[in-house]
Amino acid sequence: MHENFEKDYQEKGYKYIVGIDEVGRGALFGDVVAGAVIMPLDEEHIEGIKDSKKLSEKKREKFYEEILNNSVAVGIGRVEAKIIDEINIKEATKLAMLKAIENLRDKDGNKIQPEVLLIDAEVINTDILQVPIIKGDDKCYSISCASIVAKVYRDRLCEKWSKLYDKYGIEKHKGYGTKFHREAIKAYGYCDMHRMSFLKNRNEW
Repeated sequence: MHENFEKDYQEKGYKYIVGIDEVGRGALFGDVVAGAVIMPLDEEHIEGIKDSKKLSEKKREKFYEEILNNSVAVGIGRVEAKIIDEINIKEATKLAMLKAIENLRDKDGNKIQPEVLLIDAEVINTDILQVPIIKGDDKCYSISCASIVAKVYRDRLCEKWSKLYDKYGIEKHKGYGTKFHREAIKAYGYCDMHRMSFLKNRNEW
């Protein structure tokens, strides 16, 4: 059940209230992706929206289209494996979130400057008012929407990556460290999209 964080800030006079979440933090392969979403404040919430991890792929795809159609603005931020290895995954996640905010656009392509950031359990380097919410992807509607957008966007990237790196089964496990993925790395070695900082303990597999 969502708590109405957006209404709280709307009543304080804020208009552009953004939900932010990431996906791919724990993967061995590919980008970490953040979504930033502004949903209309005076419209009913889309029924059934919740944390993307608790939805089937089919439902995520359906909600993804609904969110894009109903949103005030959406932004995506991506940070690639090479940068993740250089600055670590926590900092890369924060950077992806900042990029998502920077990329916020309305349906006409106009840049939108957010006034309040509702973020899933993270604090980022910005002067914009931010509210870190523990389990925000469960509790906060805008963050749930952002989690769905980021998840579907990254899953679609995984489909593309799987065609370029077809030995690893990326389309199945989305780059996470499943047995299949680990066995493929043992058999074929790693590629330029693997996160080397995540593969240091390969001998322990």
